[in-house]
Amino acid sequence: MKKISIWFIGALLLLTSCAPNMNDEEVVQKEESNSKEEQAIVPSYQLSAENYKMILPFKPGKARGVIVGQVANRLDIDEMEEGLRRHSKEVYDPEKYLFQEGQYIDEETVINWIDALNPKKKEKASKEYHEKNPRYLSHILEQNYLVKNEENTVSLNGVSIGIAMKSTYQFKTEAGGPTYERNISQSEMMKQANKIAGKILENLREIEGLENVPVMMAIYREEDEASPVPGNFVAKTNIPADSSSVGEWESIGEKYVLFPSEEGKEKHFEDHELVTNFGKEIASYFPNYVGVIGEGFYVNDELQKMSIEIPIEFYGKGEVVGFTQYAYGLIQEMFPDHYALEVKITSSDKLESLIYRKPGSKKPTVHIL
Repeated sequence: MKKISIWFIGALLLLTSCAPNMNDEEVVQKEESNSKEEQAIVPSYQLSAENYKMILPFKPGKARGVIVGQVANRLDIDEMEEGLRRHSKEVYDPEKYLFQEGQYIDEETVINWIDALNPKKKEKASKEYHEKNPRYLSHILEQNYLVKNEENTVSLNGVSIGIAMKSTYQFKTEAGGPTYERNISQSEMMKQANKIAGKILENLREIEGLENVPVMMAIYREEDEASPVPGNFVAKTNIPADSSSVGEWESIGEKYVLFPSEEGKEKHFEDHELVTNFGKEIASYFPNYVGVIGEGFYVNDELQKMSIEIPIEFYGKGEVVGFTQYAYGLIQEMFPDHYALEVKITSSDKLESLIYRKPGSKKPTVHIL
């Protein structure tokens, strides 16, 4: 297992009112197998107890960019990365662990694993063949978690693996021909994911440095390519350092819901009506309003965060300020404070202002750009 030597330096930096205090940064020395040393920094400042410190300068993951070619929906790409880190916090405490993008599974390896763990591709395969042999697996995402040791070293002490699985398999039987879709139920997906996860773990244990490291695995179910909301993680499991087998899966009750929508109205009527009425109030104030887009993030059917975008056309900064003040007042009056709330006011795809409120906070924070 690679280790990183640490020593401390005091660094006096000029600070602005918005800049973090970077005094007493940790300068780390990575001891590589080829005896070459590489310096990096672990900032002393932590944005919050919920965020990981990261070794700097930023070192891209070995499979950086592969996910873009494997996962069609941009929202799925973002949620898979952020969601995997969110679930990792339950295993790797941000106050004790450092975060680093995956440094063990490279681009070629990921692509080879995806091909090997999916049904074989066949040129000019029939529609029946594709329907019986859908390519379930889209992507494998690696994240690394490091800890500081007593002997002034930092070592890898945890790996998280996200496994992206399709909910809909799209295919063609010939170039230029029509695109067909084959829906994949969650039960069918999980049956295949369990097999795939076992093979991925076997492969991980053969990589130098990952033979005896705890692994957290999570299964991500993608949404359709054109979906306005991302998919979600549906199951996870923790694998001890001395184990090469996947144990029982723990179900994850997460879901993103679009507002307004039929699903939102049917399953979360009160939240649907709240977003709808919020839009009506805005429409009565501003003639250039085109509609509110809301996204609720639920865990076990309990709303954790509501994100709202208000696209609108402005003709001056005064309009932005006035509208933001009006929206701020509506938020204070209409939205309960037991969940996080984020309201983005945009113009021609440009963010004009942001209103954000943490759970339990009485007053939102406002940024006018």
